[in-house]
Amino acid sequence: QVQLVESGGGLVQAGDSLRLSCAASGRTFSMNVMGWFRRAPGKEREFVATISSSGGSTYYADSVKGRFTISRDNAKNTLYLQMNILKPEDTAVYYCAARGTGDSAIASSDRYYTYWGQGTQVTVSS
Repeated sequence: QVQLVESGGGLVQAGDSLRLSCAASGRTFSMNVMGWFRRAPGKEREFVATISSSGGSTYYADSVKGRFTISRDNAKNTLYLQMNILKPEDTAVYYCAARGTGDSAIASSDRYYTYWGQGTQVTVSS
């Protein structure tokens, strides 16, 4: 069982930066593929970024590529999302998610993720 708690959201202006964190409980974090997803008002949840268990492989949605960076610190059981040059369209609730311990491939579909955090709100004003 993995429990995830996001933090770091807030209200910022367009062009600003923000870093989200996701603290994971349990002893298997270093073996879990992790991802960030978001849900904007009135829209479906969408993929943002994913990272392999070692941190050696990452993959991003086109909408955030070049602006967002996903990373992890396995010693601290923490996942990060550095968000730069934020735009109003980045406004959403951001969720971190973990794949099961035995699932080693990074994935962009939310159906492959087993554990989810409660989300943190990011609001970008124009």
